[in-house]
Amino acid sequence: MKDQRHLESIIMSTLSTFTPPQLSDLTHYFSALYHRHHRRIFSLLSSPTLFSLTLHHLHSLSLHNKSLLIAKHLLSKLAIFTHFMHNNTILPPPSTTSMKLCDLDAVLLLLLLCELRQHDPEAVLDLPPSRWRLILCQYIAKDALKFSTIRGSNREVIMKFIEMVAKCKNFINAMNHTDSSGGKNRKEVATSVAVVVALPSVEVSGGGGGECVICKEEMKEGRDVCKLPCHHLFHWICILPWLKTRNTCPCCRFQLPSDDVFAEIRRLWEVVVKTSASAKFVGVD
Repeated sequence: MKDQRHLESIIMSTLSTFTPPQLSDLTHYFSALYHRHHRRIFSLLSSPTLFSLTLHHLHSLSLHNKSLLIAKHLLSKLAIFTHFMHNNTILPPPSTTSMKLCDLDAVLLLLLLCELRQHDPEAVLDLPPSRWRLILCQYIAKDALKFSTIRGSNREVIMKFIEMVAKCKNFINAMNHTDSSGGKNRKEVATSVAVVVALPSVEVSGGGGGECVICKEEMKEGRDVCKLPCHHLFHWICILPWLKTRNTCPCCRFQLPSDDVFAEIRRLWEVVVKTSASAKFVGVD
């Protein structure tokens, strides 16, 4: 519980850096997203067949794959969150922000079961899975607005978002899939293939581009070289093998996106934490 409150405080501090338009855009986006998720929940609970299929899908997953499911759900929310943090005009790629419908149903049901278990630990303990749908229906019927943001305020939408991110992040941390300390246990991951393909090629001008830190040779004028988002330049023949095994700049350790779900959560969370720390510093000053 203490860890979750700490995670929630980090997100709230980061939100304090948002401009009113950024906060408004974020709220509208997640309000629409919650409407979609709530419709899926109601569909699941209204259809014995769909509920049974989704529950069977969940039961077929190992604990690791269940945590991967939650990780993908969390990653999609962090990707959108950091998108609005930077006031970007282009949304993250659908591969990062969307899930197959069967997986979305499974993760929503899993999170709902976890919420029920937290609210009432004995609720489904001794009951067969065939009774779980009825218990879940009774649970959400106690608060008809629990899964509806139609009449919810902007603050309620944001608080639901904060709670969801913190719970998922706490679960992933507990499964030891992320190293929040950034220490020795951090594994190297390759840069996303899509990101590598999209890296710009620039022509060295002005007498040369200095030394390529990988091969230690000069980047000669007129030669095409690779430019990373941090603006450092490298020979293409040098940087490509590097990015196949790492997602960091050889000069400044700037992190590029990867295709590893847990590494991406760690990368985006570090962005959130850094912004949160800046907000606290400004507040003190």
